[in-house]
Amino acid sequence: SAILNNLTVTIVMVSLMRKVLDAKEERKLFGAMIVIAANAGGVWTPIGDVTTTMLWMNGQLSTQHTVTDLFACSLVSLVASMAVLQSAVDTDGDTALVAPARPRSSLPAGVEPYATKLVLGVGIGALLSVPVLVDKTGLPPFMGMLSGLGALWVLTDALHADEGNSELQVPAALRKLDMSGILFFLGVLMAIGSLDAAGLLKQLAVSLSDAVPSNEIVATIIGVASALIDNVPLVAATMGMYDMGQYPQDDQLWQLIAYCAGTGG
Repeated sequence: SAILNNLTVTIVMVSLMRKVLDAKEERKLFGAMIVIAANAGGVWTPIGDVTTTMLWMNGQLSTQHTVTDLFACSLVSLVASMAVLQSAVDTDGDTALVAPARPRSSLPAGVEPYATKLVLGVGIGALLSVPVLVDKTGLPPFMGMLSGLGALWVLTDALHADEGNSELQVPAALRKLDMSGILFFLGVLMAIGSLDAAGLLKQLAVSLSDAVPSNEIVATIIGVASALIDNVPLVAATMGMYDMGQYPQDDQLWQLIAYCAGTGG
């Protein structure tokens, strides 16, 4: 999830788990483990969790400090959570497993296995190169991501240009975008932007700082709140609440917010 984004990894792993575990309660338990592991793994890289990505794109976090400073914290969160959940795992060997289905090829007609591995490798490489490209060139993060998309577009066109199967090319994938999810994030950011423009977020930050002078406690409150309220609007609000003149890039406050909101949510 540090590479592929925690949401993507959670969806894939839960789908695999449903094919392996049959008991409902065991699915719930291992599903919880997957969610915790994915969130802990995603929070320590700029592309692993949406809240960390938001802070990185807005300049509150840099790639190097995010990776080096949050990795140990994320590992502790993962190990501690798994230790607690481990006590609920059935160790008597009575876990109900689904009989594995006979493996069969799911590749479209005419697609060679090497092509799928090549596209997967280039896709992962494109994701990994985004933080490096942004740091080295100073380009906005979205330009790095679009550059990776462009590389995939050229590759898939080259591989499937003669097959006449447009479903294997990037335009077909773009038509399947989750527009409802994109509009959700757009609505959240526009709402937070309106509150910031009205000066309400600054007032909230001043009131919160007067009531709770410790950054650690503020971040903890955000982490607890993100378990009840979606962490995206919470992090978006904090980005407008605290001035980067007072809290510069990679300040402890931003790292704590990324960590607490990511693992708390």
